[in-house]
Amino acid sequence: MLTTMQKTLLVILIGLFGGNYSVLLAADWKVGQSRADITPAKNIWLAGYASRKKPSQSTQHPLWAKALVFEDPQGQRAVIVTTDLIGLTREISDAVCKRVTNQTGISRAQIMLNSSHTHCSPVVKGCAALAYDFTPEQQKDVDDYAETLQGKLVKVIVEASQSLEPANLSFGEEKATFAINRRGRINPDGPVDHSVPVLKVTDSEGKLRAILFGYACHNTTIALFEFCGDYAGFAQIAIEKQYPGTLAMFMLGCGGDANPHPRGTMELAEQHGTALAQAVSRAVEQKLDPVRGPLTVRFQRTDLPFVAPPSKAELESQKGKGDVYTQRLTDYLLGQLKEQGSIPTSYPFSAQIFEFGEDLTLIGLGGETVIDYAIRLHEELSVKHLWVAGYCNEVFAYVPSERVLKEGGYEGGGAMKYFGWHGPFQPGVEDRIIKLIQTMLAQ
Repeated sequence: MLTTMQKTLLVILIGLFGGNYSVLLAADWKVGQSRADITPAKNIWLAGYASRKKPSQSTQHPLWAKALVFEDPQGQRAVIVTTDLIGLTREISDAVCKRVTNQTGISRAQIMLNSSHTHCSPVVKGCAALAYDFTPEQQKDVDDYAETLQGKLVKVIVEASQSLEPANLSFGEEKATFAINRRGRINPDGPVDHSVPVLKVTDSEGKLRAILFGYACHNTTIALFEFCGDYAGFAQIAIEKQYPGTLAMFMLGCGGDANPHPRGTMELAEQHGTALAQAVSRAVEQKLDPVRGPLTVRFQRTDLPFVAPPSKAELESQKGKGDVYTQRLTDYLLGQLKEQGSIPTSYPFSAQIFEFGEDLTLIGLGGETVIDYAIRLHEELSVKHLWVAGYCNEVFAYVPSERVLKEGGYEGGGAMKYFGWHGPFQPGVEDRIIKLIQTMLAQ
C-alpha cells in the first residue's frame, strides 16, 4: 500500500516520464459487492398503505438487496446493505447479522442495513404490524417471506465479503429538487434537504464499479398494486443503464416528513427517479474528493421513553372505541399486559457510525427520522463530509424532532398506533439522540 507521499512522488515521476497513472497507482481499499433479487415469488400483501384491500397483482421491476463490503489496509471492515423494502425490524436485522457473524466474523457493529421505504414492496413481518388485519393464510405468506428474506440478506453480505478487490473511493454531492415537506400535507415552506450524497467506487485502474447515493424523501410516489422500487428503484435502474456493469445502491436519508412532489402515477415515479439519477451522474462526472481510511465503526443504543402507558382499566374502557387501528392497538396492549405483565415504556433506539478516516462520516439512524436531525447534525458536527441516513437497521416508528413532537400530527405521534406503541415519545427525544451521536463520535 502506497503512502500519500509515495503517491505524490509517483505522480511526479509519471509526469516526467509518461505512463498510465491509473494503472500504477495502488488502491486505498478493498471492496466487495453483491446483489440478490428479493421480489416475492408470489403476489403477497404490499406494505405501507393500510387502506389497501388486496395483495400485489404484478411486478413493475424487481426488488433488490445490494451489498458493499469495505476493507481498509488494516483489515477493518464495514458493510452497507440497501434494500427495496418498507423497512426491517430489529429482530430481523439482528438475526441476519448474527448469522453473518457466525459465517464471516463480521460483527453487528460493522453491518448497516438501509431500506428505501418503497410502499410497493411486500409487508415485512413485524414492521407496522397493526396496520394490517391478515387471514391466517395471508399471515403465513408474510412469515414465509421473512424467512426467505433473511436467508437472501445473509447470502448477499457473505458473497460481497468473499469478492474483495482493490478499489478507491471518492465522495461528492449534488442536488435533486422533487422532495417537499409534507407536514400539513404539502408544506413548501417547511424544512427539506435536497442534497444527493454520492460515494463512488472505482477499481485500481479507475473503472467504475459501484455508486452509493442517497436522498431524504419518502419513497411514496405511487400507491399501486405492483412490486416496484418507486423513484429510488427507477433511479438505480437508470444509473446502471448509463454505467453498464456498475452496482447502483440507494440509501434513504432523514425523509420521514418529506414526500415526492408531484406524485400519484408510475410516470411521476420514473420522472423523479430520472431526476435523481441525473443528479448522481452529475456528481460522478465531477472531480470528487478522495475518501481514505482508516475505517472506524460504532453501534450503540439509547432508550427513548414513551409517555406513561394507559392502565388496564383505561384500556378496558377504550375497547371498541376509535378507528379500527386504535381498536387494534387497545386489544394489542391488553394482550401485552396479559402475557408480559406490563407495557413497554421505551424503545432502544439505534445509531451507527462509519468513519472513513477524516474524509467521510456516515451516520445511520434507526426509525423514520425527520429532516431536522440531518439539519442539526450538519450544523453541529465539524467533519469534512457528513452523510446522515434514516431508516437504518430497523423501522419501529416515526422519530420526531422536538419541534415535530410539540406540533403533533402524524409524524409527531399519530402514527404510533400502527407500530403497536401507546406513544408518543416523551419530550427530550431529539437531545437524547444528538447526545448519543456526539458521545459515539467522541469515543
